[in-house]
Amino acid sequence: MNRRVVLAPDSFKGTATAAEAADAIARGWRTVAPADELVAKPMADGGEGTLDAFAAAVPGASRVPVSVQGPDDRPTDAAWLGLPDGTAVVELALTSGITLLDRLRPLDAHTLGFGQAIVAALDAGARRLLLAIGGSSSTDGGVGALAALGGVFLDAQRRPVRLGARGLGTLARADLSGLRPLPTDGALILSDVTNPLLGPTGAAAVFGPQKGATPVMVEAMDDNLARLVRAVPGGDALAAVPGAGAAGGTGFGLLTWGARMAGGSGAVADAIGLSSALAGADLVVTGEGRFDGQSAAGKVPSEVAARAATAGVPVALVAGAIDADASGFAASASLTDLAGGAAAAMAEPLRWLEAAGAALARSLA
Repeated sequence: MNRRVVLAPDSFKGTATAAEAADAIARGWRTVAPADELVAKPMADGGEGTLDAFAAAVPGASRVPVSVQGPDDRPTDAAWLGLPDGTAVVELALTSGITLLDRLRPLDAHTLGFGQAIVAALDAGARRLLLAIGGSSSTDGGVGALAALGGVFLDAQRRPVRLGARGLGTLARADLSGLRPLPTDGALILSDVTNPLLGPTGAAAVFGPQKGATPVMVEAMDDNLARLVRAVPGGDALAAVPGAGAAGGTGFGLLTWGARMAGGSGAVADAIGLSSALAGADLVVTGEGRFDGQSAAGKVPSEVAARAATAGVPVALVAGAIDADASGFAASASLTDLAGGAAAAMAEPLRWLEAAGAALARSLA
């Protein structure tokens, strides 16, 4: 009997986009079960690859090129995505992301370019914004993005503070009265991070070291973010919102603008119609680069599995490496195991994703 199989992987960070992963799994699957109907619904959690996932899953989506000031001040060619319903998807990783840096800049990277892309989408008439904020290079509390949107951040001498975490150390006053209004249908922040802005589980302490910050820098960055909180009306309450610490505090900055926090995987699944695609499906295949203990906390496989359970659809897993119990899946495939090692899997990810697709098709025949 021919089956209807939904392919809903996340990106395999740094090696394959979600769309590339879905295509490769499909190629492998068809070598074993060519008559099966394969429905590609590449997923994302608000990080790198979110825009690509929407572009692949939403008919009529169109990329709009934009040039912005990157996190190291160099011009950066990026794009935002327009959807047929008037929604614009803007991805921070493309404009202010850590992969855009030749060298890490823990104190001086910023989110100005992300804000510039948001402005471009608003100028084009976007009625709703989906703001994917994973993959950040900075810990600026979203001040760069807010500055692009019309916010003013001054030191004690009423001079504009410099961009980045370092500049927040001189912040004395924040004037948000000139911020661009939200679009008609609002703005959603897509992130799977639930950290608050400040403290031992905050933006600086948890994510600063990944961006090159030393322990001394982390302490200063947390203090500087606290200055921002004091300068913003209602800052204390917003700083405690789960997700305010996402993307170096960009979650906090967007909350001050009036955007609302949304679970990244869930919001993406809603937008691409994953639940509708699962209706009547015989199987769904999901995956990510590493399936580990964090995968159950809002990552793509857990979101897909939850929706599949509601629909009564079994789930198979593909991952670069499987470092947690995967017995809850109908079948699983590890690229590392198939390739004979992590280095080999990462060197040819699409080859081994194809192999995984074929292996799953055989095991579930």
